[in-house]
Amino acid sequence: MRRLLVLVSAIIFVDTLLFSALTPLVPGYADEFDLSKSGVGLLVGAYGAGALFGGIPGGLAAARVGPKRAVVGGLLLLGVACLAFATADSAATLAGARFVQGLSSTATWAGALTWISVAAPRDRRGEVIGTAFGASVLGAILGPAFGGLAEHAGIRTSFITVAVLVFVFAVLSTLAESTRTEPVTLEGLGLALRDRRFLGGLWLNMLPAMLFGLLIVLVPLALDDAGWTTVAIAAVFFGAGLVEVCLNPFLGRFSDRVGRLLPIRFALVASVAVALALAAASGPVLITLLVCAASVGFGGLFTPGMALASHRADTVGLAQGLAFGVMNTAWALGELLGPTGGGVLADSYGDAVPYVVGAMLCAVTLAATYRVTGRARPQVA
Repeated sequence: MRRLLVLVSAIIFVDTLLFSALTPLVPGYADEFDLSKSGVGLLVGAYGAGALFGGIPGGLAAARVGPKRAVVGGLLLLGVACLAFATADSAATLAGARFVQGLSSTATWAGALTWISVAAPRDRRGEVIGTAFGASVLGAILGPAFGGLAEHAGIRTSFITVAVLVFVFAVLSTLAESTRTEPVTLEGLGLALRDRRFLGGLWLNMLPAMLFGLLIVLVPLALDDAGWTTVAIAAVFFGAGLVEVCLNPFLGRFSDRVGRLLPIRFALVASVAVALALAAASGPVLITLLVCAASVGFGGLFTPGMALASHRADTVGLAQGLAFGVMNTAWALGELLGPTGGGVLADSYGDAVPYVVGAMLCAVTLAATYRVTGRARPQVA
């Protein structure tokens, strides 16, 4: 189990590193291709569009052919996307590469998380998901640093090198131990989609994806306007995620012991405060501090949300592969709506408005958690 968790964590790390590598490159691409905030939002959101398109198929693949094969297929597609990103010479080509990255991530994530969820004891599922998600956060914080270094070392060379690494992981995955395939029924999916807590878990994947997507569009542009370099912007997002790397395994264990709602409520309260503060912030130093706080508040929703949806899938008889595919779809919708909708709102009304909308969504979600009776413990979920 430990070796499998290490392999899965490494795969998720690389996948997320490539997702977030675009962050410090946003101002340069905006200048190079003459993009407005709406245009930048579309570029960033292309990843979410690909993940939205492939979410359910990726989950079905993980359930029907097995998580191992789904991971290998996703990695091969990701390697191709890296090569396309390395050679992109227009905004359309770059967006296409991002779309394929998002599409590949659906099979990779659904397969990887199903792999460890099926292999792990039920009472440790939150912990192993939190550990794997901690690796994804590490990739997310190193991604901007990689993007900043890639601009200096050469984007073509850097992304071709990562493509080779991705292909190596695909080979390693073929050598790992397989897990069983899962039966897929429409009845299980229908029951899950009528289950309030499963739907709540989906929303807790979608909401932080929207909020982080908004940050990726607005924060780099705000810091660039303040005269910060690509490397400095990368350092902001690197520092913001360091605490979150350690936080997610703790959140997983904490939610295993006390239930899902308590850590979710803490994260929602923090998210409301951070989003409102970002709406009022103007100085680059304050924005930097708030990005660090956002990594804890927004990021604190993912692990208990995924664990909640995973346990409810077990309860209603939904295959874990398909459950994570549906979760990927929810995340992808947030990753698409956050940067694109946020960019449009920022162009029309200023940066404060999308942040206020995000705070309102978090507040409504917090209020909704008090309509859930009892605690969502895994033993009774």
